[in-house]
Amino acid sequence: MATNKGSGGKSATSGGNAQKSGSGTGAPAKRGFAAMDQNQQREIASKGGQAAHQKGTAHEFDSEEARRAGQKGGEAVSRDREHMADIGRKGGESRQSANRAAAAAAAATGPKGSRQSGKEE
Repeated sequence: MATNKGSGGKSATSGGNAQKSGSGTGAPAKRGFAAMDQNQQREIASKGGQAAHQKGTAHEFDSEEARRAGQKGGEAVSRDREHMADIGRKGGESRQSANRAAAAAAAATGPKGSRQSGKEE
C-alpha cells in the first residue's frame, strides 16, 4: 500500500474530485438547484411549467384521469392491512372521545330547554 507522507504528495483525504462540505459531516455540499432557496427554485420551476404550456406539451389532468389516479393510490394504501387497522383505530378513538366530550358538555348545561335559575314560573 503506497502512502504519500511527503509535502509534495496529496493526502488520502483531499482527493482531486472530493466535494467539500461546510457542515463538516462528510456529506457533499449542496450545489446548483439544490443550493438555491425555495423561492428561487419555485420561480425556475414555474418558468418551466409556463414554457411547457406555451409549447403545448404540458399535461393537465381531466376529472376522470384524476379520479383513476386517486383510486390507484387508495388501492395501494389499502393493501397495507396494518396501516388500515391503525386508521380505523384512530377514528374509533377520536369518535369515542368526541362522544364523551359531548356527553360531559350536556351534563354540565343540564337538560335541553330547562332553566337552572331556581325560579318557578
